[in-house]
Amino acid sequence: MSKGRDGAGAGGGAAAAVLLRYLREQNRPYSAQDAFSNLQREHGLGKAAVVKALEQLAQQGRVREKTYGKQKIYFADQEQLPAASDAELRGLDGQIAVLAGEVQALQQSCRQMEAELRDLSSSMTTSEMAKEIEELKKDCESYTEKLERMRSATNHVTPEEKEKVCSEQKLYCREWRRRKRMATELLDAILEGYPKSKKQFFEEVGIETDEEHNVVLPAAV
Repeated sequence: MSKGRDGAGAGGGAAAAVLLRYLREQNRPYSAQDAFSNLQREHGLGKAAVVKALEQLAQQGRVREKTYGKQKIYFADQEQLPAASDAELRGLDGQIAVLAGEVQALQQSCRQMEAELRDLSSSMTTSEMAKEIEELKKDCESYTEKLERMRSATNHVTPEEKEKVCSEQKLYCREWRRRKRMATELLDAILEGYPKSKKQFFEEVGIETDEEHNVVLPAAV
């Protein structure tokens, strides 16, 4: 076997030392697979050696171990890490403030790009716009031709003629409404002493109503 696969090159103690130093420097949780992937090329550690070294470090209490489902993660024991000085803490606070500002700026940028993406998604494509333009041009040509025919026609209705027709229509509608009211009142008076139904009376007399012919009296203007 190669040294990289069995871990003999680094030795069991050396592998544990490498992993312990790595976990403390990074100060974040890693699975055995993650640790192996990150350290294998630089230190030539085999996966079996990494798993064994992490288990030994956890048993010795030098690192912490947590199990999530079928996977174990390992991280440095926080109580064994050197305490940070006030200056280091202030430096970390400054870094946090800078990173928080960067995060806020990135979030704002993301919101702007999302809004732009929504606008672009709801907009027509170039081919769709070209097709719409062609259709509008055809509509404009059709309307232009229609307008020219109307302008060249000789049977235009003058405003006076239009006003006369409208006045006559109003007059006829008023007369229609008046006569219908009179007929309704007369028929109601007759039906008060008529022994049969209104429908039978209309059939006997031969009266036809507007409703039978789907005729609607225009609304009063």
